[in-house]
Amino acid sequence: MPNTASAIRRVRRVVKQTAVNRLRKSKYRAAVKKMEDLIKKGEKDKIKSFFPKFQSILIKVTKTGTINKKTASRKISKISKKISK
Repeated sequence: MPNTASAIRRVRRVVKQTAVNRLRKSKYRAAVKKMEDLIKKGEKDKIKSFFPKFQSILIKVTKTGTINKKTASRKISKISKKISK
């Protein structure tokens, strides 16, 4: 248990931030799963319309520091390679 007032405030802040990060990470995972499902189904028109939104989601999550910049870049690169095939 935290003993000082600043430690108590810090615990409250960490709890809130954990909830926000969890939400962002689930949004990121959902976007990746949706894109992979679209690729498996081969729905080209839906892939083309969702790809910019997919990139946007990954970049936003990266900006906040929830996932690493290189991880997002790698995911976008792999997905774009799959789409071009």
